[in-house]
Amino acid sequence: MTAFVIKTIGLLIVLCLAGTVVLRLLVVRPPAGTRPDTKEIAPHIAREGNLRAHVRMLSEALVPRSWRHRANLKRAADYIADNLRQNGAHVEIQSFHAAGNTYDNILAAFGPDREPWIVVGAHYDVAGDGPGADDNASAVAGLLELGRLLGAQPPSRRVLLAAYCLEEPPFFGTSEMGSAVHARSLKRDGRQIELMICLEMIGYFSDEPGSQGFPFPLLRLFYPSRGNFIMVVDRMISTHGPRIRDAMQPATPLPVYSINAPSFLWGIGLSDHRNFWKNGFDAVMITDTAFYRNRAYHTRGDTADRLDYARMARVVDGLFLCMPTQSPEASPHTP
Repeated sequence: MTAFVIKTIGLLIVLCLAGTVVLRLLVVRPPAGTRPDTKEIAPHIAREGNLRAHVRMLSEALVPRSWRHRANLKRAADYIADNLRQNGAHVEIQSFHAAGNTYDNILAAFGPDREPWIVVGAHYDVAGDGPGADDNASAVAGLLELGRLLGAQPPSRRVLLAAYCLEEPPFFGTSEMGSAVHARSLKRDGRQIELMICLEMIGYFSDEPGSQGFPFPLLRLFYPSRGNFIMVVDRMISTHGPRIRDAMQPATPLPVYSINAPSFLWGIGLSDHRNFWKNGFDAVMITDTAFYRNRAYHTRGDTADRLDYARMARVVDGLFLCMPTQSPEASPHTP
């Protein structure tokens, strides 16, 4: 074996070890005391039946919902807005133009207009002509069920629930994304935003070994092989992801993980939170990890019958614990 080969092998070993150390710093496991087997689970409050009804309405009655089908998008927007109004929200429609047409964001305010705000967002459009049950009717259903809970127990300061249009291609990554329009308007108005929480696919879970995929193999050292957990995604050098994880875990038997990673890692910035980062706001994404788990991603197979509504409800339970309560000092997310 030549000296060159020996040096090359040594360098590869060093790089692998360094990569493992970096990944260990990026991946944030649930700390001791917050895992479901070591902490009492909070009472269940989100309703599985409501989540199922919303997903079925969006993915079966209001299809297709791609950017080309503006009539169905309008019907979906009306359905979302009406439901939020019925639960006591002050609802505004933020209309914007893209590709020569008009599209709508639905903005629903709960609690007094006290800053800093928390924004919880989910997109309601679909890629192509598929039903889009997990992507992203599941997240919109979670948004609506969170609205019901906030209507019954109003927050101590403003929580804004936002249903966005045009997250999917061909508008993804452009200034015409609905969330880009909204984030720019918040920045222009000088709003103080504590955090934006993006809900992106929260309904698909699997207990099968090997059902969870990863951007690259080394992540298998730190995550389960079964796709039965929920993930909180955060950018580098931020504490919001771990804090949201810690606030959610007592409400759910689901393992809750968080990761702090650079946005160029494939999947980290692939939803509406990206536009809040671009406009200088803190943001995280709560997700079932999308195409790394759900093989029906962006296909006609993404149907309502494949989702786990019991686990979806537990995600919403956890999300509700992250909202500011009537006693600000008691809110698990209030600084």
